[in-house]
Amino acid sequence: MTPQPTAAPSGPAPDPDAAIETVFRMESPRLIAGVARIVRDVGIAEELAQDALVAALEQWPRDGVPDNPGAWLMATAKHRAIDLVRRRERYARKLAEVGRDLEAAGPYLDRPSDPDDIDDDLLRLVFTACHPVLSAEARIALTLRLLGGLTTTEIARAFLAPEATVAQRIVRAKRTLATKNVAFEVPYGPDREARLDSVLEVIYLIFNEGYAATAGDDLLRPALCEDALRLARVLAQLMPKEAEVHGLVALLELQESRAAARTGPAGEPVLLKDQDRRRWNRLLVARGFTALGRATAAASGAPGPYALQAAIAACHAQAYTYEETDWPRIATLYALLAARSPSPVVELNRAVAVSMAEGPGPALEIVDRLAAEPALHDYHLLPSVRGDLLRRLGRTEEAREEFVRAAGLTRNERERTLLLARAEEGEGERGGAS
Repeated sequence: MTPQPTAAPSGPAPDPDAAIETVFRMESPRLIAGVARIVRDVGIAEELAQDALVAALEQWPRDGVPDNPGAWLMATAKHRAIDLVRRRERYARKLAEVGRDLEAAGPYLDRPSDPDDIDDDLLRLVFTACHPVLSAEARIALTLRLLGGLTTTEIARAFLAPEATVAQRIVRAKRTLATKNVAFEVPYGPDREARLDSVLEVIYLIFNEGYAATAGDDLLRPALCEDALRLARVLAQLMPKEAEVHGLVALLELQESRAAARTGPAGEPVLLKDQDRRRWNRLLVARGFTALGRATAAASGAPGPYALQAAIAACHAQAYTYEETDWPRIATLYALLAARSPSPVVELNRAVAVSMAEGPGPALEIVDRLAAEPALHDYHLLPSVRGDLLRRLGRTEEAREEFVRAAGLTRNERERTLLLARAEEGEGERGGAS
């Protein structure tokens, strides 16, 4: 039986349509998480959450918006989940489990579900949506759909992918989780670290696509950065003892603090050296340092890769000018990061820091060693960095060729325009990353 809404308090009645849209957007991850704990299938859980939305669309305009719309939606979705479980073959065992859950939770319409229950369910949903059995693309799409509350159209627009492709990824991801019998749980023991790495990777990939779009006409996609940062903050609340979760939050806060200064009036990229640091968001910087402190306090040994990257971002945030940046420390941190998580991209970033700390000559030796790396074959930042080093060494014509090659590799129009402009520069160094 679908619970009936409670009459709204006296005063102007809230607009039901606006309330439904707002509440469902906010509550959707919790609804799916709470129902998935019962049905053990994120695809079915999403459908039942949608059923609860349909019930609200039918009843709220007629009966009024409930005092606690989120709890009403949760109760409706869970009751429908119970009805579904009753129809399954393992009726007795499942019904007993659900009955215990309902008895412990109490009347849904009088109060929201227990906050600890919600948190546990959300955490299970995060780990399920980011399960390594799925491809990185599928994990990103499913996470944005279930936890970010984005529609298929919004995800497709954000990643410049056909809507049908994104829809297929989401459908296949849910089907894979079901056919592989992926448990709706937070893993423990030896599986937990690997699974957590997958969760953090997905959130970081979402942020990076917003921070420096791989393709399209815009350098930044702020909505993706906001979604990733929100997911990271939620994860930090759910897992306060995990150092790398706080490390990721610190990194994203500090990176996002530069957003307003990273583009000019026409949306053109502004390199790090040329940014007006007065436009850096000092509130986000402060939040970043707080999260970095939590990561340090929670660490049981050497800092992890996200904490190290956050420490690098902190060096930039501490410098009032580009010239005051502690490049030797940044180079040292990149060396630690390369030892902790070897990667050609990390080594390329280390080369940039070495060029500022020791000069372009030693850095060019590092970059030239990376030329044979298959992972960097089509990576536009490799010739871009090499072009900057060659120009600083006075090898202007070689530098121009590298910038032109980099412009041919990028799929982002803003970056292409910048690189072609740099190819035509006669002299002088510019800042590295933005």
